[in-house]
Amino acid sequence: MDIRDVYNRFIEKIQPEQILKNEQMKKHTSFKIGGPADIMVLPKSKEEVQFAINVCKVCNIDYYVIGNGSNLLVRDKGIRGVVIKLADNFNDVNIKGNRVIAQAGILLSALSNRLMKESFKGFEFASGIPGTLGGAIAMNAGAYGGEMKDVLVGAYVVDENGKIIYLDKKDMALDYRSSIIQKKGYVVVEAEMEFEKGDLTEIKEKIKDFTKRRTTKQPLHLPSAGSTFKRPQGYFAGKLIEDAGLKGVRVGGAQVSDLHSGFVVNVDNATADDVIHLMGLVQKVVKDQFGVVLESEVKIIGEI
Repeated sequence: MDIRDVYNRFIEKIQPEQILKNEQMKKHTSFKIGGPADIMVLPKSKEEVQFAINVCKVCNIDYYVIGNGSNLLVRDKGIRGVVIKLADNFNDVNIKGNRVIAQAGILLSALSNRLMKESFKGFEFASGIPGTLGGAIAMNAGAYGGEMKDVLVGAYVVDENGKIIYLDKKDMALDYRSSIIQKKGYVVVEAEMEFEKGDLTEIKEKIKDFTKRRTTKQPLHLPSAGSTFKRPQGYFAGKLIEDAGLKGVRVGGAQVSDLHSGFVVNVDNATADDVIHLMGLVQKVVKDQFGVVLESEVKIIGEI
């Protein structure tokens, strides 16, 4: 089906201002890289997410669901098909007693700030993770001894059949950076969490400490997708890369950070090809020197 027909189907239930044509993806990724997507949809409710996904399924059009693009590299030719973005257009939060119900597009930093104002403890670990709630649940994101599974009660997802279903935490198979959501390609649209009240001063101090650790050790002043490679068992990716003599190495506008070797950063209008070639170089040198295979933590999408 022609992409124009897909657009016309979208506007049957979604406002035209929520549908963008030929949208440059570099505006929607933390790498600041990426060509145009044919269509980008900005839903405001879980029903609109479901509708957009089902239109793509019926029309046999490829679609990609993204958050704020913090773990994403979009190729230079862009994306043929539809991007469904769940970010600041999809970030409502409701609090009922100790239960918090939030849409999947809210930034973890924004949710952490909201919970801090309520004196809820237990979410401090997520305050500096650069991503949205939905993505964090799908990969059971964690830091500083905390993980999403510690606070989750359950979540509404759009399943492989385009239906909205509720999953209890026990049914999510939450493990180190993985879940049933990730494995089955479900889309998180809303999450339910539970917290206990804590001491506001202690919560603020924890967040301040975690923020200081991140800002002094990570190249947050430059566009990147966070940690480029997954942590290999028994090793630290950043140390392997540094020990291989790759700190500061560049391909075009992409560079292995000279602050933290676990990050590939965009230092001078890098293209996706620059980043991909640099990642390949890093993987080859580390494997040749140490026999360790580095697996990408960055999701690469788009037209080759």
